[in-house]
Amino acid sequence: MDNVKKSLISLHIAVFLLGITALFSKLIPMSATDIVFVRSVVAGLVLFVMLKLAKKAVGLRTVKDYWMALIIGLLLSAHWVTYFAAMQYSTVAIGMIALFTFPMITVFLEPFFEPIKLVWQDIVSAIVVLVGIVLIVPEVSLENDVTLGIVLGVISAFFYAMRNLVHRKHFSHYSGPHAMLIQICVVILSLLAFISEDVVTTDSNTWLLIFILGTLCTAAPHALIASSLQHLRAKTFSLIACIQPFYGVIFAMLVLSEHPNWQTFVGGILVISAAIYETVNTHKLHQQSKQENT
Repeated sequence: MDNVKKSLISLHIAVFLLGITALFSKLIPMSATDIVFVRSVVAGLVLFVMLKLAKKAVGLRTVKDYWMALIIGLLLSAHWVTYFAAMQYSTVAIGMIALFTFPMITVFLEPFFEPIKLVWQDIVSAIVVLVGIVLIVPEVSLENDVTLGIVLGVISAFFYAMRNLVHRKHFSHYSGPHAMLIQICVVILSLLAFISEDVVTTDSNTWLLIFILGTLCTAAPHALIASSLQHLRAKTFSLIACIQPFYGVIFAMLVLSEHPNWQTFVGGILVISAAIYETVNTHKLHQQSKQENT
């Protein structure tokens, strides 16, 4: 089997594992902050051991890199906490759909980071995403938990888009596992003051779920993604990643007995379709730009 096929298999496994990560927001009886903290501790230990076994350096090269790691880590921390909170307030399906507004948010933020201009297709995509979100909003009131979950999901998408853009511009010279380890260390430090007693008093069954979340659903998929991107384009990853909400929804139906209504299904299809379109369109524009500059 050639490297491209191996990488595609690894990538699909990684996206599958990331897709079922959402279930732990409901299965682990902790707050979103506590879940993210313990998840990060476990994942950080695994990534640290991986780097040491591979005899890779753990430190960063410059003082500027440490400052950028702090910014990126804080963005990741905010993204993870709001993402888990979004699903706890609403459902796995709604939280994941709201998160996948991030490709659209990225399109509008990217001109602040790269010499890229918006085109009319971006506006159309934004309208499609807006319609998709409106369909799944039950009422315009933050007193409604589902609406609050959607708002938190979109906020999480904003933090995720910002984290990805800053990482790509200022931190992409580090390997995936190395960059994730440093960011996870920042996540742990940023949440230390906010964790509750549940982290210490939780039972063995919950710790087993935490271990699975931190290893199989955090450290493992990020390592697989990092290795697969050595042979695949980032566009390929982005497109395959759009399958993630479907994994989450299917397993939420099987494990949690969550059954999305028709508005959630239609809204989800609109949001994910816009995400796929923007991924393809961004790649095309990038290729055209490269050809014009050569």
